[in-house]
Amino acid sequence: MTKFRPKYITFDCYGTLTNFQMAEAAQKIYGGQLDPARMAQFVKNFAAYRLDEILGDWKPYNEVLHNAVERTCRRNGVAFRAEDARSIYETVPSWGPHRDVPAGLAKVAKEIPLVILSNAMNEQIMHNVEKLGAPFHAVFTAQQANAYKPRFKAFEYMFDMLGCNPEDVLHCSSSFRYDLMSAYDLGIKHKVWVNRGHEPANPYYEYTEIKDISGLPGVVGL
Repeated sequence: MTKFRPKYITFDCYGTLTNFQMAEAAQKIYGGQLDPARMAQFVKNFAAYRLDEILGDWKPYNEVLHNAVERTCRRNGVAFRAEDARSIYETVPSWGPHRDVPAGLAKVAKEIPLVILSNAMNEQIMHNVEKLGAPFHAVFTAQQANAYKPRFKAFEYMFDMLGCNPEDVLHCSSSFRYDLMSAYDLGIKHKVWVNRGHEPANPYYEYTEIKDISGLPGVVGL
């Protein structure tokens, strides 16, 4: 993919733009109870249960986290407290961007409308978006779509709201499992993988790789 100029650049937010700190939040609560190896396993299980919790019908993200924390605690032999899960949920609005994000976004925002499609709650997302340092044409949430990514319904809601087709956008994410696999299946031909180290490369899904958002302007010829 070389210098494609889309109608919109669409983004995943948490992990791609916002520094996703769910593991750190869990470490703060449970690190005193678990040795490093067990804590690493706890974090791995926690990520897996969060994904499993969003694959069905939509439910509020505080319930997603409550259930995921409870299941992770049970699997790892740790006492579960509802207030711990709530405290993790309440940290989300405080998260800021990766250091490379504001300058890279600001450059492309001058030429191409930016859009976020996030597995977020309406009450939280704008606290994070306001820290990104660039204007966004639209911000869509799982709560609005009544579905979480990687479900197609979330992406289809975004297309309907923008009045565009998959081939009109460039979708940018650091995650294959949440974004780029579904984007591929839905016919989004232009995809960017931001290699934040969350997941291994998978060239099957036909993307352009960048190490961070500073590389995005070059993808669209800016």
